[in-house]
Amino acid sequence: MNVDLARWQFAITTVYHFLFVPVSIGMASYVALCQTLYWRTGKEAYDRMARFWGKLFLIVFALGVATGIVQEFQFGMNWSDYSRYVGDIFGAPLAIEGLAAFFLESTFLGLWIFGRDKLSPGLHVACIWMVAIGTALSAYFILAANSWMQHPVGYEINPMSGRAELTSIFDVLTNSTLLYAFPHTILGAFATAGMLVIAVSAWHLLRRRDVDVFGPSVKLAAPIVLVATIATSIVGHYQGMLLVEQQPMKMAAAEALFETAGPAPFSLFATGDWTPNPERTNVDIQVPDLLSFLATGKWDAEVRGINDLNAEYQAKYGPGQYAPIVGLTYWSFRAMIGAGTAMILLTALLLFRARRNMLVERRKLLWLMVPAALLPFIANSAGWIFTEVGRQPWAVQGLLKTADAVSPTVNATSVLITMAGFTLLYGVLAVIGFALFARTAAKGAPRPDEATPTSELTLAY
Repeated sequence: MNVDLARWQFAITTVYHFLFVPVSIGMASYVALCQTLYWRTGKEAYDRMARFWGKLFLIVFALGVATGIVQEFQFGMNWSDYSRYVGDIFGAPLAIEGLAAFFLESTFLGLWIFGRDKLSPGLHVACIWMVAIGTALSAYFILAANSWMQHPVGYEINPMSGRAELTSIFDVLTNSTLLYAFPHTILGAFATAGMLVIAVSAWHLLRRRDVDVFGPSVKLAAPIVLVATIATSIVGHYQGMLLVEQQPMKMAAAEALFETAGPAPFSLFATGDWTPNPERTNVDIQVPDLLSFLATGKWDAEVRGINDLNAEYQAKYGPGQYAPIVGLTYWSFRAMIGAGTAMILLTALLLFRARRNMLVERRKLLWLMVPAALLPFIANSAGWIFTEVGRQPWAVQGLLKTADAVSPTVNATSVLITMAGFTLLYGVLAVIGFALFARTAAKGAPRPDEATPTSELTLAY
């Protein structure tokens, strides 16, 4: 029970935190792009765009920092055996992130906020680009730590202590898993921020407010979302091919493939018994041979199934269940893909209308784009659930089981109380954060002659 509660607590706080991370990463670059366009063209609309979206970026950034701090503490509190076993490796990229990347983005963010009327325009633009670079670097080092859990490299097991110890930081920072996960995450962040820009802009365009600001905002964001989403799908495809080699159980669960097959079919819709590993499907609508091609690039390739892999792992690692929760892995994978596909279709249509200057007249499309802001959040959350649930029962793939990673001295009652407390706290924070974001977004863009008070810019910071 202690393991399940600790997993629930970490899942709740992580998924909540990751609602803000992609927005802050993508929005930093979007604000930098708007400000660069103003610096190069002198058009007031771009300045108003940079100031408006900049305020929203700061709100999201502050919420992301506040919720991210909790993640660090959980490693030492609920997962002390994990920290003891892999701290020498896992702590290295996290330390680099905190000491280098986060200081970089926070320092230049301060310069950007307070230096608007004190720095030269070019230097002020450079500051926000440094913030954007810093957010990307933060993501890289954090993903390096997570990628090591998925595919451990650059380590050796100390026979005296039984701990995993770092032998090559270069291997950790160039992990093949990381080299796919990073662009997948960054591209997804661009799509997330772009969809949020489109949704807020659509809300104002429906009211015909600040059309000269929100019309260009959509025209700038729509191609970013379209290209980023398509590119995310392409990177995700090759990432899936890598997972077939490194984590075959995860990909077998993603396709509800219980029996090894060659060629293997792609599952469109499947159901099974209500159990973590039903060992078979009751209904499975399939496309013949397609999974073999998607997984390996060959139409007749063999793809290993859950049951054979489970037996193989039992022989290698000892008795136990080595399949994840198949239903959750299967459907989170499809939720991610489905949300991404919907974003591609919607932004393609939106871009077509925007190019023809038909945005304001297409009210049904604008109304549709407002709730469509939820799509990237669904895709992001489902993607992380798939990534983490699909690795179970491993905390570190092939090295440390999740059941062996929890803190032995922290009882279930303590975890339950803190989980309830964090959930309540995050619920209150969600209400406050959403209200602040919505109120700021509803004000609309600042007037051309309106100065943005420093106090207003530092509200979230």
